[in-house]
Amino acid sequence: AADLMRHRKAELAAWEILETGKPWREADADVAEAVDFLEFYGREMIRLGTPQRLGTEPGEHNQRIFHPRGLAVVIAPWNFSLAIPTGLVSAALVTGNVVLFKPSERSPMMGYHLFTLLMEAGLPEGILQFLPGGPEMGQALVKHPKVHLIAFTGSQKVGLNIIQEASHVSVGQRHIKHVIAEMGGKNAIIVDETADLDEAVTGVLASATGYQGQKCSACSRVIVLNEVYPVFLERLKQAASSIQIGPPEHAKYRMGPLIDRRAQERVRQFVQRGTTDGTCILDRQIEGPGYFQGPVILTNLPPSHPVVQEEIFGPVMVVLKVSTISEALKLANDTPYALTGGIYSRSPANIQLARDAFDVGNLYINRAITGSLVSRQPFGGHRLSGIGRKAGGSGYLEQFMVEKIITENTLRRGFAPTQ
Repeated sequence: AADLMRHRKAELAAWEILETGKPWREADADVAEAVDFLEFYGREMIRLGTPQRLGTEPGEHNQRIFHPRGLAVVIAPWNFSLAIPTGLVSAALVTGNVVLFKPSERSPMMGYHLFTLLMEAGLPEGILQFLPGGPEMGQALVKHPKVHLIAFTGSQKVGLNIIQEASHVSVGQRHIKHVIAEMGGKNAIIVDETADLDEAVTGVLASATGYQGQKCSACSRVIVLNEVYPVFLERLKQAASSIQIGPPEHAKYRMGPLIDRRAQERVRQFVQRGTTDGTCILDRQIEGPGYFQGPVILTNLPPSHPVVQEEIFGPVMVVLKVSTISEALKLANDTPYALTGGIYSRSPANIQLARDAFDVGNLYINRAITGSLVSRQPFGGHRLSGIGRKAGGSGYLEQFMVEKIITENTLRRGFAPTQ
């Protein structure tokens, strides 16, 4: 399957551009990540599929093995419409489960391409079912008593509903549904007084505007120390003003449109609210057809404001000013989420403080906070950002299986009485 996907890389990237408006560079990276998931999880299952000896006690043999959970439901998002579904589906398949795959209603064709590719690669009939549909389809799958596992990536609201519904045990049901859920973030980057501002501006902008900010890992809060706040803000504004925005099928454009009108309207509502209650430094609205929204920079908003606290899923940055690194870290942690975060600093002391106190699943130091790589940077958060092991990590596949420990008294082995 990985070889087939690699061979069709350009075709799959083109489909993603067409269906979801992702710029060429990021669509190409999405296909590459999907290939990585296929190869990494395949290798991981070879390791996990080998029984593991536990301890060396004489006269006793302890062994750890895994079994599939059974029937797995995968509910995938549209923003990484090939990589994330590939990761979820392949993880469920290599661990021996039967999979019911529901792609996002915003990107059904990418889901279909994944399904047909896996079938062409030799997957037995009936092991993977492709079930496109809207919320009603997802609700029916989650509620079904024969489902053993639900793997979901999407909004916090839907994820919490899935967790709640999955906790219900129907009459005759003999198992608790296991839920793996990645539910978003409200991610911050700290820029301290020692930071290389050229690097900081570049990294913040890449993190906030990549795929138009439609990433759970995107930066939406920038926390800046007083000493560099005015200079950083001006440089950020200048850089954001120069980004080329246009149809994503043209590789020269760094930003394309938002996924649909509903997303565009949601972003505009947050921008208007932030402008009313704070100060709008930049709002690049694009005239003409398409659901375009350029970078937005807002300031002078209180930490409790909805624009500062809620996931927007658009290229909106709130820049917050603080006096100390301790204040910056406290503010960075002051949301219900804990997914990604970053710091730009040349101070070893401040970097160590961030390592110890920045409460996120993935912390990035002096680089952008998006673009995690399979196996090198296993991805996932905690608090209201999700539950489960990190995707692309060594422990991820274990969630899709049931662990079994077998203990045998070997002193009696081979001494069966004769008849």
